[in-house]
Amino acid sequence: MQTGTIARLTDKGFGFIKVEGREKDLFFHSNELIGVSFDSLREGDTLSFEIAESPKGPNAIKVSKV
Repeated sequence: MQTGTIARLTDKGFGFIKVEGREKDLFFHSNELIGVSFDSLREGDTLSFEIAESPKGPNAIKVSKV
C-alpha cells in the first residue's frame, strides 16, 4: 500500500491524489473507495491505495482514508 494526499476532488465522483516522488497526480474513482464515502473526503486528506494500470494510465485502486 502507498499513501498520498487528496490534491483535487470533482463533483463527478472522482479525484486526484498527490503522491510524493510522482510528477503527475494519480486518478481515483469513488467506486474504488473502501470504508469511506466520497462525500466525506476533503482535499488534503491522507489516503492509502494500490496502483493499477488502466487504458488511460496508472490509477489508484482499493482506496481508503488513513
